[in-house]
Amino acid sequence: MIKFQIIEGEQSGECFESDEAVFTIGRIDNNDFSLSDYHISSEHAQVFWEDNQYIFKDLRSTNGSVIKRGEDLFTVNGAHHWELPLQQGDRLLLGAPHSPVIIECKKVASPSFVDESDKKTKVVLARDKSQLETFQEKALDDHNLARIMYRMVQTIGKSGLRLSDVLDNVAKAVFELIKLSTNVSIYLKNRSNRFKLKYSCSRQGKEQSNGSRSVIRLVLKRKQAVVVADAPEVLSDSESILAADIKSVIAVPFWHKGKISGILQCDNRGSNGIFSEKELEYLTLLSYQANLAIQNARYFGQLEQKEKQVESENYYLKKNRNIFTFNDIIGESDEMHKIFEQLKKVLDTRVSIHIWGETGTGKELIASSIHYQSKRKDKMFVAQNCAALPENLLESELFGHEKGSFTGADRKKKGLFEISDGGTLFLDEIADMSPSLQVKLLRVLQEGEIRPVGSTQVKYVDVRIISATHKNLEKEVENNNFREDLFYRLHVFPIKLPPLRDRQGDIEILTRHFLEKFNRELKKDVSISKCALEEMKGYKWKGNIRELENEVQRLVILADSEDTIKTDNLRAHQRKQTSVMGRKMYDKSKTLKELVGEVEKIIIRQAIKDSGGNKTNAAKNLGITREGLYKKISRFNMEL
Repeated sequence: MIKFQIIEGEQSGECFESDEAVFTIGRIDNNDFSLSDYHISSEHAQVFWEDNQYIFKDLRSTNGSVIKRGEDLFTVNGAHHWELPLQQGDRLLLGAPHSPVIIECKKVASPSFVDESDKKTKVVLARDKSQLETFQEKALDDHNLARIMYRMVQTIGKSGLRLSDVLDNVAKAVFELIKLSTNVSIYLKNRSNRFKLKYSCSRQGKEQSNGSRSVIRLVLKRKQAVVVADAPEVLSDSESILAADIKSVIAVPFWHKGKISGILQCDNRGSNGIFSEKELEYLTLLSYQANLAIQNARYFGQLEQKEKQVESENYYLKKNRNIFTFNDIIGESDEMHKIFEQLKKVLDTRVSIHIWGETGTGKELIASSIHYQSKRKDKMFVAQNCAALPENLLESELFGHEKGSFTGADRKKKGLFEISDGGTLFLDEIADMSPSLQVKLLRVLQEGEIRPVGSTQVKYVDVRIISATHKNLEKEVENNNFREDLFYRLHVFPIKLPPLRDRQGDIEILTRHFLEKFNRELKKDVSISKCALEEMKGYKWKGNIRELENEVQRLVILADSEDTIKTDNLRAHQRKQTSVMGRKMYDKSKTLKELVGEVEKIIIRQAIKDSGGNKTNAAKNLGITREGLYKKISRFNMEL
């Protein structure tokens, strides 16, 4: 059993204990161990008994989990692992990183059901790794055994490099070598250092659900190959063993670099009797050759996976080469500084970020900057516009598909979730995602599971989701256009980007930035007049930064190499609201001559200002002579 006590949190002092094989920890009431703290996820973690130990598994919670063991801190949030064995005295730090709920592991002991089942398991024979060389020497001296082993090696050698084929041929070799065997199970260690059943089959070729977990624990504990019998007591007399109704098992470890990397289990479930010492030695020898083939197949599988990942990453890197940080984002306004300060606080958390802003405000740029300043920066940043593809194509793009899963699927394809595993996936225009895809996205956020189109296999990914839309997502929920449960998963940390018209102080900086950019691209030296710049600052940019960038690009393309962009070069609708004529409204108390005179004075003042006080250059820019300019200044009695 295991016992927890809450040390810090709203329920400080409360205890929880369990003798079950598995139980859950979370905020909602249907968890076995319910915690009321708001920062705990609804289904935060799971604790289960496996491999003779209790294991803590984070269920992809929003804030992750930390296990404190003495002075050491182990983060359980997918950056390194999702699972970690528990020890007595461990402290669980769950919820908000700055003020977590702290739970101490007061007691860790085997559950009662384990003790009962293990009473029936008796070790009849055992051999350790050091005796493997002795078995190999026997095989060299025993020509009959050498011939048998050579045939077994040939059987395994025909498997090729596919792990499934190798495991299948290992089982065939076991059935041929051990005549008493009825079932074969093969366990291999995964990245979490847990032994998972990778293959199970009967002599008739039927798949079996599992082998004996108690025998696996026995091999790992003793670090030996064993023959065990399901008997009430140890039977040393061979005649009584044969006479008894006993089912026996051989379990042999695979050794790799001095550690157990897997276990080969061979069962006798069909007849009385028990495996002999000779059969234990045979299977130990076979395991040595089988392990070499299995390791080669696993390496080959990893290499194939890496090649596919590199191929996919290269494709997306070609489409997205720019790497940005907050320093690369142009903006000096208070609004933008506040956003940067907010984002710095969540860079390295697993919190989902939702960016809301009008089209063209730079949502993808912000998302990219978050990724490349976080600890995920060495992994992929992938962006997808959910409104750009129809539902069936978007599903394939996000989740991938199997070959032949639909018309045109002529090859297997990895989805964006798999490509961005360990990194960030930016989903733009999330409000336009179909209801059925919203359900699948919710599954990824809750369980970390994806299932490619046409596949029955589930894959697990660790991807940070940053979503964005120009629509008000809360109103979309109210109008039943967007799932409420998905909204709360995505809307953990909302950011509203202000439109450019509310950042007028940034318009000049952005204009000069784009001017420099397109001058460099087009190899020109175009400048912009202060008057034209004032017009641009006063315009309400409906397309925001994207519209401003496109307009500057157009102006640079149309200008000669060393031209100055003037007010007249702007589009009519961009200058009509702030132009000189627009600012001087009709005044019925003044004559037309008087109104035109006032406009002329404003233009002359601006021209002289733009030329730095040089009246000759001002006259030239106005298209009149220097004398003509002086006459106008005198006529209007202007003080300059």
